[in-house]
Amino acid sequence: MRRCPLCLKLETRLFFQDRKRSFHVCSHCALVFADGASHLPSNAIRQRYGRGGSLENQRQLPQFILPLLQELQAQGHNQLKGLNYGRVLDQSSLAHIQATGHELWQYDPFMAPDGESLQHSYDFICCFRVFEHFGAPHREWQLFTRLLKPGGYLAMSTRMLSDPQRFNKWHHKNNLAHVSFPGKATFEYLASASGFRLIFAENDCILMQKPSGSAIKRDPNTDPAV
Repeated sequence: MRRCPLCLKLETRLFFQDRKRSFHVCSHCALVFADGASHLPSNAIRQRYGRGGSLENQRQLPQFILPLLQELQAQGHNQLKGLNYGRVLDQSSLAHIQATGHELWQYDPFMAPDGESLQHSYDFICCFRVFEHFGAPHREWQLFTRLLKPGGYLAMSTRMLSDPQRFNKWHHKNNLAHVSFPGKATFEYLASASGFRLIFAENDCILMQKPSGSAIKRDPNTDPAV
Protein backbone atom coordinates (compact mmCIF):
# COMPACT_ATOMS: atom_id res chain seq x y z
CA MET A 1 0.00 0.00 0.00
CA ARG A 2 1.32 3.41 -0.99
CA ARG A 3 0.58 6.76 0.62
CA CYS A 4 -1.32 9.05 -1.73
CA PRO A 5 0.94 11.96 -2.78
CA LEU A 6 -2.03 14.35 -2.85
CA CYS A 7 -4.25 13.71 0.19
CA LEU A 8 -1.58 11.72 2.10
CA LYS A 9 -4.03 8.93 2.95
CA LEU A 10 -3.14 5.24 2.90
CA GLU A 11 -6.44 4.31 1.25
CA THR A 12 -4.75 3.23 -1.98
CA ARG A 13 -4.55 0.07 -4.06
CA LEU A 14 -2.72 -1.17 -7.12
CA PHE A 15 -4.61 0.11 -10.16
CA PHE A 16 -2.61 -0.92 -13.22
CA GLN A 17 0.80 -2.29 -14.07
CA ASP A 18 2.75 -2.53 -17.32
CA ARG A 19 6.32 -3.47 -18.14
CA LYS A 20 7.70 -0.12 -17.04
CA ARG A 21 5.60 1.13 -14.14
CA SER A 22 2.92 0.35 -11.61
CA PHE A 23 0.10 2.79 -10.90
CA HIS A 24 -1.99 3.15 -7.78
CA VAL A 25 -5.36 4.78 -7.13
CA CYS A 26 -6.52 6.58 -4.00
CA SER A 27 -10.07 5.81 -2.88
CA HIS A 28 -10.12 9.05 -0.87
CA CYS A 29 -9.28 11.67 -3.54
CA ALA A 30 -9.46 9.51 -6.71
CA LEU A 31 -5.93 10.39 -7.84
CA VAL A 32 -4.13 7.78 -9.94
CA PHE A 33 -0.38 8.03 -9.48
CA ALA A 34 2.75 6.26 -10.65
CA ASP A 35 4.81 4.41 -8.09
CA GLY A 36 7.53 6.71 -6.75
CA ALA A 37 10.24 4.16 -7.55
CA SER A 38 9.62 4.75 -11.26
CA HIS A 39 9.86 8.56 -11.20
CA LEU A 40 12.49 9.96 -13.53
CA PRO A 41 15.52 11.57 -11.85
CA SER A 42 15.60 15.35 -11.90
CA ASN A 43 18.45 15.51 -14.42
CA ALA A 44 16.44 13.43 -16.92
CA ILE A 45 13.43 15.71 -16.49
CA ARG A 46 15.69 18.73 -16.91
CA GLN A 47 17.03 17.37 -20.20
CA ARG A 48 13.51 16.72 -21.47
CA TYR A 49 11.79 19.90 -20.31
CA GLY A 50 14.63 22.34 -19.68
CA ARG A 51 13.76 24.33 -22.80
CA GLY A 52 10.14 24.92 -21.89
CA GLY A 53 8.50 21.64 -22.90
CA SER A 54 6.75 20.87 -26.15
CA LEU A 55 6.24 23.58 -28.76
CA GLU A 56 2.53 22.73 -28.83
CA ASN A 57 2.16 23.47 -25.12
CA GLN A 58 4.14 26.68 -25.50
CA ARG A 59 1.84 27.81 -28.29
CA GLN A 60 -1.28 26.95 -26.29
CA LEU A 61 -0.14 28.71 -23.12
CA PRO A 62 -1.17 32.25 -24.22
CA GLN A 63 -4.53 30.83 -25.34
CA PHE A 64 -5.03 29.66 -21.76
CA ILE A 65 -3.87 32.74 -19.84
CA LEU A 66 -5.17 35.60 -22.00
CA PRO A 67 -8.85 34.51 -22.06
CA LEU A 68 -8.73 34.08 -18.27
CA LEU A 69 -7.54 37.66 -17.86
CA GLN A 70 -10.23 38.89 -20.24
CA GLU A 71 -12.89 37.07 -18.23
CA LEU A 72 -11.63 38.47 -14.93
CA GLN A 73 -11.54 41.96 -16.46
CA ALA A 74 -15.13 41.53 -17.63
CA GLN A 75 -16.07 40.84 -14.02
CA GLY A 76 -14.57 44.16 -12.99
CA HIS A 77 -11.15 42.96 -11.84
CA ASN A 78 -8.50 45.47 -12.91
CA GLN A 79 -4.73 45.62 -12.41
CA LEU A 80 -4.44 41.99 -11.42
CA LYS A 81 -1.30 40.35 -10.10
CA GLY A 82 -0.86 36.76 -11.23
CA LEU A 83 1.56 33.86 -11.20
CA ASN A 84 2.23 31.62 -14.18
CA TYR A 85 3.49 28.44 -12.52
CA GLY A 86 5.38 25.67 -14.30
CA ARG A 87 5.93 27.25 -17.71
CA VAL A 88 7.23 30.51 -19.19
CA LEU A 89 5.07 32.75 -21.35
CA ASP A 90 6.58 34.23 -24.51
CA GLN A 91 7.75 37.84 -24.32
CA SER A 92 5.15 39.14 -26.77
CA SER A 93 2.24 37.80 -24.71
CA LEU A 94 3.88 38.94 -21.49
CA ALA A 95 4.29 42.47 -22.88
CA HIS A 96 0.63 42.47 -23.92
CA ILE A 97 -0.45 41.58 -20.38
CA GLN A 98 1.73 44.27 -18.88
CA ALA A 99 0.41 46.85 -21.38
CA THR A 100 -3.13 46.21 -20.13
CA GLY A 101 -2.06 47.12 -16.60
CA HIS A 102 -1.67 43.63 -15.15
CA GLU A 103 1.38 42.10 -13.52
CA LEU A 104 2.43 38.51 -14.23
CA TRP A 105 5.19 36.74 -12.34
CA GLN A 106 6.54 33.43 -13.62
CA TYR A 107 8.04 30.39 -11.99
CA ASP A 108 9.49 27.36 -13.75
CA PRO A 109 12.06 25.09 -12.08
CA PHE A 110 14.22 25.08 -15.21
CA MET A 111 13.46 28.21 -17.23
CA ALA A 112 12.59 30.65 -14.46
CA PRO A 113 13.63 29.32 -11.03
CA ASP A 114 12.84 32.63 -9.35
CA GLY A 115 12.28 31.94 -5.66
CA GLU A 116 11.08 35.50 -5.08
CA SER A 117 7.98 34.77 -7.17
CA LEU A 118 6.92 32.25 -4.52
CA GLN A 119 6.95 34.88 -1.78
CA HIS A 120 4.11 37.08 -3.04
CA SER A 121 0.33 36.91 -2.88
CA TYR A 122 -1.64 36.70 -6.12
CA ASP A 123 -5.08 37.46 -7.50
CA PHE A 124 -4.79 34.44 -9.79
CA ILE A 125 -2.48 31.50 -10.48
CA CYS A 126 -2.23 29.68 -13.82
CA CYS A 127 -0.91 26.14 -14.02
CA PHE A 128 -0.90 24.85 -17.60
CA ARG A 129 -0.12 21.19 -18.41
CA VAL A 130 2.12 20.64 -15.39
CA PHE A 131 -0.08 18.94 -12.76
CA GLU A 132 0.73 15.60 -14.39
CA HIS A 133 4.41 16.20 -13.58
CA PHE A 134 3.86 16.76 -9.85
CA GLY A 135 5.48 13.91 -7.96
CA ALA A 136 4.19 15.34 -4.68
CA PRO A 137 1.04 17.29 -5.65
CA HIS A 138 0.17 17.83 -1.99
CA ARG A 139 3.15 20.18 -1.83
CA GLU A 140 2.06 22.25 -4.84
CA TRP A 141 -1.52 22.41 -3.60
CA GLN A 142 -0.38 23.81 -0.26
CA LEU A 143 1.80 26.32 -2.13
CA PHE A 144 -1.09 27.50 -4.32
CA THR A 145 -3.36 27.78 -1.29
CA ARG A 146 -0.77 29.91 0.48
CA LEU A 147 0.01 32.19 -2.48
CA LEU A 148 -3.58 32.92 -3.51
CA LYS A 149 -5.24 35.96 -1.99
CA PRO A 150 -8.69 35.44 -0.46
CA GLY A 151 -11.11 35.44 -3.36
CA GLY A 152 -8.31 34.65 -5.82
CA TYR A 153 -8.62 32.25 -8.75
CA LEU A 154 -6.69 29.09 -9.57
CA ALA A 155 -6.83 28.06 -13.24
CA MET A 156 -5.35 24.71 -14.26
CA SER A 157 -5.20 22.67 -17.42
CA THR A 158 -4.30 19.01 -17.25
CA ARG A 159 -5.43 15.81 -18.92
CA MET A 160 -8.16 14.43 -16.67
CA LEU A 161 -8.76 10.71 -16.36
CA SER A 162 -12.37 10.43 -17.48
CA ASP A 163 -12.60 6.68 -18.08
CA PRO A 164 -10.56 4.57 -15.62
CA GLN A 165 -11.58 1.40 -17.50
CA ARG A 166 -9.55 2.56 -20.50
CA PHE A 167 -6.46 3.59 -18.58
CA ASN A 168 -4.49 0.77 -20.16
CA LYS A 169 -5.05 2.33 -23.60
CA TRP A 170 -4.53 5.95 -22.53
CA HIS A 171 -1.42 7.26 -24.33
CA HIS A 172 -1.05 10.09 -21.79
CA LYS A 173 0.22 7.63 -19.17
CA ASN A 174 3.03 6.42 -21.45
CA ASN A 175 5.11 9.56 -20.94
CA LEU A 176 7.43 8.58 -18.08
CA ALA A 177 7.49 12.18 -16.87
CA HIS A 178 3.74 12.03 -16.24
CA VAL A 179 3.20 10.70 -12.73
CA SER A 180 -0.10 12.19 -11.44
CA PHE A 181 -3.44 11.57 -13.13
CA PRO A 182 -6.41 13.37 -11.55
CA GLY A 183 -10.05 13.06 -12.48
CA LYS A 184 -12.93 15.43 -11.91
CA ALA A 185 -13.53 13.78 -8.53
CA THR A 186 -9.98 14.73 -7.53
CA PHE A 187 -10.69 18.43 -7.94
CA GLU A 188 -14.06 18.05 -6.23
CA TYR A 189 -12.16 16.58 -3.29
CA LEU A 190 -9.62 19.44 -3.26
CA ALA A 191 -12.38 22.04 -3.34
CA SER A 192 -14.30 20.38 -0.54
CA ALA A 193 -11.25 19.80 1.67
CA SER A 194 -9.97 23.37 1.27
CA GLY A 195 -13.21 25.30 1.13
CA PHE A 196 -12.57 26.42 -2.44
CA ARG A 197 -15.40 26.97 -4.90
CA LEU A 198 -15.07 24.65 -7.88
CA ILE A 199 -16.42 26.77 -10.73
CA PHE A 200 -15.88 24.11 -13.36
CA ALA A 201 -13.78 21.05 -14.17
CA GLU A 202 -14.53 20.06 -17.74
CA ASN A 203 -12.60 19.41 -20.96
CA ASP A 204 -9.27 19.25 -19.10
CA CYS A 205 -9.71 22.77 -17.69
CA ILE A 206 -10.26 23.53 -14.02
CA LEU A 207 -11.18 26.84 -12.42
CA MET A 208 -11.41 27.27 -8.67
CA GLN A 209 -11.81 30.25 -6.35
CA LYS A 210 -10.31 30.59 -2.91
CA PRO A 211 -12.84 31.67 -0.29
CA SER A 212 -12.66 35.04 1.38
CA GLY A 213 -11.97 35.50 5.07
CA SER A 214 -12.14 32.76 7.68
CA ALA A 215 -14.06 30.24 5.56
CA ILE A 216 -10.77 28.59 4.53
CA LYS A 217 -10.42 25.07 5.90
CA ARG A 218 -7.12 23.69 7.12
CA ASP A 219 -6.09 20.28 5.82
CA PRO A 220 -5.63 18.12 8.93
CA ASN A 221 -2.80 16.27 7.13
CA THR A 222 -0.80 19.47 6.71
CA ASP A 223 2.15 20.36 8.87
CA PRO A 224 1.32 23.88 10.15
CA ALA A 225 4.94 24.88 9.61
CA VAL A 226 4.80 24.16 5.87
